[in-house]
Formats: sequence, C-alpha cells, structure tokens
Amino acid sequence: MQRRALITGVTGQDGSYLAELLVSKGYAVHGLRRRSSTFGTERIEHLIRGNEPCVHLHYGDLSDASGLARLIRQIRPHEVYNLAAQSHVRVSFDQPAYTADVTAVGTLRLLEALRDVQDDTGEQIRFYQASSSEMFGKVVETPQKETTPFYPRSPYGVAKVYAHWITVNYRESYDLHASCGILFNHESPRRGETFVTRKITRAAARIKLGMQDKLYLGNLDAQRDWGFAGDYVEAMWLMLQQPTADDYVVAMNELHTVREFCELSFGRLGLDYNDFVEIDPRYFRPAEVDLLLGDATKGRTKLGWTPRVSFQELVEMMVDSDLELARRERGLAGTSASLDRMAA
Repeated sequence: MQRRALITGVTGQDGSYLAELLVSKGYAVHGLRRRSSTFGTERIEHLIRGNEPCVHLHYGDLSDASGLARLIRQIRPHEVYNLAAQSHVRVSFDQPAYTADVTAVGTLRLLEALRDVQDDTGEQIRFYQASSSEMFGKVVETPQKETTPFYPRSPYGVAKVYAHWITVNYRESYDLHASCGILFNHESPRRGETFVTRKITRAAARIKLGMQDKLYLGNLDAQRDWGFAGDYVEAMWLMLQQPTADDYVVAMNELHTVREFCELSFGRLGLDYNDFVEIDPRYFRPAEVDLLLGDATKGRTKLGWTPRVSFQELVEMMVDSDLELARRERGLAGTSASLDRMAA
C-alpha cells in the first residue's frame, strides 16, 4: 500500500527537500499552503507542475482548527510532518503574538486534529514536530543534547518550547507516535533571503558582479552549528520509521561564527569580507543567543543518520548558487534596459 504523507510548510526550505525525499521513496505527498496573493511555490514547482504532480497542495492554515481536522480526515495520512511556523527569530520580536499563535498554538490545533481522527478510526498517524535549537537559547551546557534544559531567548524560541512540550504531552497522554526533531541551524540555496546565511551568500555574489556595494549585518561573533537542510530532512523521516517515538537532536557537532561564514563566502569569490561587511545595530536581537552547538550522538546511533555535506561544502554550494542567480538577474536587468532604450 502506498504511504501518504502530509507536510505543513511544504513551500519552505525544509518542506521542499522533505517532499523530494518522500516522493523518491514512493509516497503520495500532500502539502499544506496558506492562501496569499502570490503563489510562493518556487521551491516545489518541479514537484507540482504537469498533469500528474508529485505533490498535491491544499489550502490551509495552522490558525484554522476545523480546517485542519477536515483536511486530515480527507487525506488520511500515515505520516504528518509539521514544518510550518513563523520561523524568523528577529521577526518574532516584532510579531510575538502572531508567532505564538502559529508556531505554538498551531501545533496544538494540529495535534488535536490528529488525536480526533486517530480516536475515530483507530489508525495510528505518525507525527513529526519541528523543534529548534533556539529553544536552548542562553545555553546552560555545551554541547546541547536532548536532556539539556531549555532557556529560550526570543518569542520564537518560547513558542517552539511550547510546541515541543505539547507534542511530548500528547505522546504520553494519548499514545500518539509523535517525535520531535531538535534541529540546529540548517541551510541551503533554498534558504529564505532574509536569513543571515543567505543574506551573506547572496550579497557576496552581487558584490562580485558589481550589483551591490555593502552588506549590513548584526552580531558577527554569534556561533552556530550549521548543516545542510537536505541532510536534515532525512533525519525527520528516519524518526517516523522507528517503532517508538522519541526526541532527537540533529546537528553537525561543529561550531562556526557568522564572521567565519562571511570569510568563506567572500573568499570563495576571491574577495575579502572586511572590505564590504559593515555592522548595523538594527540587526542585533533584543536578547542575543551567543552559542548553539548540538550533540547528535543519539540520532546518529539510534537512527543511523549521517550528514553528507560538510560546512565548507555547504557554504560553497550556496555561494555558487547565488552567483548563478545574480548572473541571471544581471542578464535580465540588461535585457530590460535594452528594451527600454529601444522603446525610447
């Protein structure tokens, strides 16, 4: 029997990589997308186009409890991956209530829908909750592992702590097969342009081609554990293949600074980041998270998960992709300027 999966946040970085993985494994994949004035499906266009799309999209929102319940009953998924969230840490300080409603309470609404369907049908639905290293915040031990106490330092981190613990609570209270993946920072060429790693690689490429002069950033000394999103979604899938649900840290067990990310990104293009990067206080968080370093021993041992892309390979992959994108942008701009001159 073909397995069915539902992915919330399917149009995001992680959702697109996870959808590709599940399609490659023969799943019937369904994705939840919010209604908006733009399509926003660029990352999964190759999966939804044509007469027989690999991924079936459904309009829905984590703020709509009844809509989630209807969708679960309609699809009857074997696996649900909750990747949807207001996921930008800095933005969460500007929109704390919205972040809490979607990221925290939205997870509760989804769990309630799963519980109701499971109670009615007797069919177990396996659930994955995207927890975050931001839950550790002002870390109380290094490296951080599954047993490390949480100390979130942003509305986003607080919301993720609620979503994490409500998932654990439903697992223990209602016998749901619900696992949490505590993913440390994971990036790719599909990362949103407002996230710091993508801001860096995109700016480096545009500066190389003379399309931009400066890059403004906040705390260059913040230290993170960065990996490749395409590797991390495999860990998500592996969690739901286990006989018993559990929680796992997913990380590279390596520490790098934002400054180092800048150095490697600009260096890939033969540039010195010191000539182009300037500090802008607007990009500092009201409460900073200085260091996040994950210990993924449990996941590597129990799940057999092994990342394939190194930190340097990740940076190079992102820079090369953004360089090609910048070249296309410059070409389009040149074509547009030529047309404007002809029209004049």
